[in-house]
Amino acid sequence: MIWLLLVAAFVAILNETTMSIAIPHLQEDLGIPPEQSQWFTSGFMLTMAVVIPTTGFLIQRFTTRQVFLAAMTAFSVGTAVALVAPGFTLLLVGRIVQAAGTGIMMPLLMTTIMNVVPSRSRGRFMGRVGLVISFGPAIGPTLSGMILEIASWRWLFGIILPIAIVALVLGAIWMTNLGETSHAPVDVASIVASALGFGGLVYGLSQLGSHDGTSGGMSPAAIVALAVGVVFLALFVWRQIALQKQDRPLLDLRVFRSRNFVMGIITMTVVAFSMFGTFGLLPQYLQNVARLDSMMSGLVLLPGAVLMGVLGPVMGRIYDARGPKTLLLPGSILIAASLFFYSMVNAETEAWTIVIVQIVMSLGLASAMTPLMSASLGSLERRYYSHGSAMLNTVQQVAGAAATALLIAIYSSLMSSGMADGLDMAHAGAQGTHVAFLVAAIVALVPIVLAFFITKPAEDDEEPAPVAHH
Repeated sequence: MIWLLLVAAFVAILNETTMSIAIPHLQEDLGIPPEQSQWFTSGFMLTMAVVIPTTGFLIQRFTTRQVFLAAMTAFSVGTAVALVAPGFTLLLVGRIVQAAGTGIMMPLLMTTIMNVVPSRSRGRFMGRVGLVISFGPAIGPTLSGMILEIASWRWLFGIILPIAIVALVLGAIWMTNLGETSHAPVDVASIVASALGFGGLVYGLSQLGSHDGTSGGMSPAAIVALAVGVVFLALFVWRQIALQKQDRPLLDLRVFRSRNFVMGIITMTVVAFSMFGTFGLLPQYLQNVARLDSMMSGLVLLPGAVLMGVLGPVMGRIYDARGPKTLLLPGSILIAASLFFYSMVNAETEAWTIVIVQIVMSLGLASAMTPLMSASLGSLERRYYSHGSAMLNTVQQVAGAAATALLIAIYSSLMSSGMADGLDMAHAGAQGTHVAFLVAAIVALVPIVLAFFITKPAEDDEEPAPVAHH
C-alpha cells in the first residue's frame, strides 16, 4: 500500500513541476501573453493551498481507500482534460482538477506511514517520502525539457496519464482501509476561511514576483490578496479554536501544543524556503546569466536531485538509529554554505562548479528533510497525525510560494535597474542573483540554531493502526 501511495504521490509531484519549462511553448502555441500563461503554475499552487489544509479533516472523515480513489480520479481526469484541451481555459481547468488530486496525495501518504509503520522504522519510510518530495521537482524540469525538444507540450500530460490510470486501477484493487473514520460534519465556514486565507497568501506572494514596476515592486493585486489572506487566516484560526471544543475542527491546531512539532515546523518552513527558492532562481541564473539552454539548465540540477532522492531512505535509517541532531545540524550547515556560495556566482562561473554546489546542497536537504518530517509528526498523538501532515504540507506550499516570489522579485528588480543603467543582461542578472541568494543564505542560518532543540520523540510501542478489509 505504501509503495502504491509513493508512486501516486511521485507522479502527482512530477506533474506539478514539469510545467514551468513548458510555459514559453504554451504562449506560442495558444497565442497567450506571459502573465496569462503564469496561471498554469499559479492556479495549480493556489488550488493546492486551498485543498491541503482540508486534508487533515478528510483523512479522518473518510476511509483511506475513498480518499485515495477520489484523489487519483481527480488527478487522472484533470490530466486527461489537459491532454486534449483546445485552448487556455480548458487547459487551466485541467490543471486545477489535477492540483485538487495532488494536494491530497502527500498528506495521505504521510498520515498512512505514521499510522501503519512502527515508530522505530518511521525514519526509513519518511526517507522514501523525502525521495518523492525531492526527486519529483528535480527531474520534472529536465524531463520536461527533453520532451519539449522532440514533441509537443501535450506529451507532458500524455506520458503521465497512463501511469496515473494504472495507479488508480491498482488502488481500486488493492487499497484497504486503515483505522476508524470519524463522523464529524464538515464546517463550511472553516473551508471558506481556509480557502481565502491560505489562497490569498499564496496568490499575493506569487504576484509579488510579477510586479509591473508601477508601484515600486508591489502590485495593488498583491497587496489586496495578502491583506485578505491575513484577515481570513486570523478568522480561520479563531474558528478552529472554537470548533476544537466540540472536537470537530477542519485543521486541529492542538498540534502546536507539542514543542517539538513547533520547532520542526519552523525549521521545515525555512528548509522548504531554501529548496523551492533555489529551484525557482537557479534556472533563471543558468539561462539568463550563464547563458545555458533549458535542457542544459535541467541537466546541471540533475546529479544533485538524483543524489537527494537516493539518500532519502539512507538518511531515514540513520535517523532511526541515531536521532535527528546527527543529520539536521550538518544538513543545515551545508544548505546555508551552498546558498552563500551561490550569492557569489557570476556569468563566468563554470557549469560544473554549479553541479558540485548543487550536489552539496542536495546532500544538506536530504539530511534535513527526513529527520524533520519524522521528528515533528512522531511527537504528536496518533489522532493528530492527519492534521500534523496537513499542517506540514501547507507550510511547505506557503514557504515555497514565498521563496519563489521573494527571490525572483529581488532578482528581477535588480536586473531591470542594472539594464536601465546600461549593463548587459548577464551582468545585470548576476547582480540580482547575488542579492537574492544572499537573502536566502541569511534565512538559512535559522535551522542551524533550531537543530539543537529538535529531539527524537519517545518510541510508542502501540500496535500500528488496524487494517480494515471491506
